[in-house]
Amino acid sequence: MMMVEKEKNDKKLLSWSNISTTLLLLFALAMVFSPQVKGKVIEGLMKVGLFQPDLPKDKEIKTPLVLENEVVFIDKTGKEVRLSSLRGKVVFINFWATWCPPCIAEMPSIHQMAKQFKENDKLVVLTVDVDQDFPKSLKFMQKRNFDLPVYALASAVPSAYLGNSIPTTIVLSKQGKLVFKHEGGADYTNQEFIGFLNKLIRE
Repeated sequence: MMMVEKEKNDKKLLSWSNISTTLLLLFALAMVFSPQVKGKVIEGLMKVGLFQPDLPKDKEIKTPLVLENEVVFIDKTGKEVRLSSLRGKVVFINFWATWCPPCIAEMPSIHQMAKQFKENDKLVVLTVDVDQDFPKSLKFMQKRNFDLPVYALASAVPSAYLGNSIPTTIVLSKQGKLVFKHEGGADYTNQEFIGFLNKLIRE
C-alpha cells in the first residue's frame, strides 16, 4: 500500500505542471542573475520588432547641438581619438558595459550595422566601454566574433551625450552636431535607422 502511495506521490512530483513551474522559476532566476540570459531575451524581442531606435523628426535636426569642448577617447594601446578630428564624417557612438543586458542585446545589431558600412569611410563607429575595462570588453567582443573597435573615455563627456543610463547611443553629423540620441537597447539594423545614416552621409 505504501509503495502505491509513493508511486502516486512521485508521479505528482513529476507532473508537467511541476516541471513547467520549476523551469519557469529557473528562467526567472537566470533573468535576474545572468546579464547574458537577459540580454539574449531582449535580443530576441528586438528581432520581432521591439526596441527600435527613436529617430528624430526633421524639425529636430534643424537645431542640433554642437559642443565646443573636446571629447577624447583612447583605444587599448592608449592611442587617442578626438571628436574634432572626425569632422567631415558621421560618427556613431555607443556607450556600453559588459554587465548590462540591453547593451549585450543590441551589440549584434551594432556589429551588423557596422559591417554594412565597413567600406564607407564617411561613417565612424565607436563602442565606448564606460567601465574602461579593456581586458573584459575585448574578451566580450572576441568571444562573439564582433569586429567592433573598443574605446574608453579619456576626457569628461557632456551630459548631452551621456547621462545616467546605458546603453546610450548618439550620432554626430559631419559638422559635429548631435543629431540622434537613444537611451536603452535598440535594433540598429532597423531600415529606417540605416536610411537615416545614409542621409547624413550624403549631406
